[in-house]
Amino acid sequence: METESEPPSGLWLPLITPFRDGALDAASVRRLIAHYARQPIDGLILAATTGEGLTLDKSEIEQVVMLTAEALAETGRALPVWLGLSGSDTRKLVRTLARTANWPVDGYLIATPYYSRPSQQGLVLHFEALSDATTRPIVLYNIPARTGVNLGNEAMLRLAARDNIVGVKDCCADTRQTVELLRLKPRDFAVLSGEDALYFGALVRGCDGAVLASAHVETEAFAAVRQRILADDRLGSSIEWHRLAEVPRLLFAEPSPAPIKYWLWRLGLIASPELRLPMTGISDGLAGRIDARLSAAKSVTYA
Repeated sequence: METESEPPSGLWLPLITPFRDGALDAASVRRLIAHYARQPIDGLILAATTGEGLTLDKSEIEQVVMLTAEALAETGRALPVWLGLSGSDTRKLVRTLARTANWPVDGYLIATPYYSRPSQQGLVLHFEALSDATTRPIVLYNIPARTGVNLGNEAMLRLAARDNIVGVKDCCADTRQTVELLRLKPRDFAVLSGEDALYFGALVRGCDGAVLASAHVETEAFAAVRQRILADDRLGSSIEWHRLAEVPRLLFAEPSPAPIKYWLWRLGLIASPELRLPMTGISDGLAGRIDARLSAAKSVTYA
């Protein structure tokens, strides 16, 4: 399923991975795909942070990918699917790219190496090696709060010159860095916000879209924020965002993806809010706040 290295844009969903009794819940995966294929999203990312990818073994990751491809085919929607990867050993990631070369994915979201905190030159060489190892497009994932290292703009722009490095999921938490990147980046390099609470501001500043875990819920409203901005309806977008702003606050009040899984379970989209250790379920207090939001929105059940 290799595609031309087109820069991604719009609203992308980093899909959660449902579990039941310790195992991957295939039925819930299919239910999620059937649901989100009907929603105004522009792509899916599998087995990334929100998908608890670090707790999945190789066979489970492959199973998630294959289930998603099968379920999407049944819906008839050709939605792009990217695979989330991370690691601090360049050689292992090169082997992973080779191992997944025939999988039905359209590209990769690859995080900066965690814990080892390499230099900027090390980061460039790392991603150049990965770029050389695949013909598929790659989106960089810059999230220093989780990895301990920030991919600076000088290094980012060197990587952006590569044909198949087509964008970044930007979680640098430095508005000045993001604005500078938006000013200097080539036109065929996408900047996608990964900060759910800053979604509206990122779009106003000119980001090409976002990868939003919060868009698991009230998906149409999240998409509408961007569509109104594209239609030059800044006031309407601001009003829509003001109504939505509580959602990221709820979903990140405790470690993600626990609140998202609880919400989806309450909607009937997954059979269980189960997580894998070290992640744990949400508190009774947060559950009550989410239930209140669901009640106020008169949410329907998708079971």
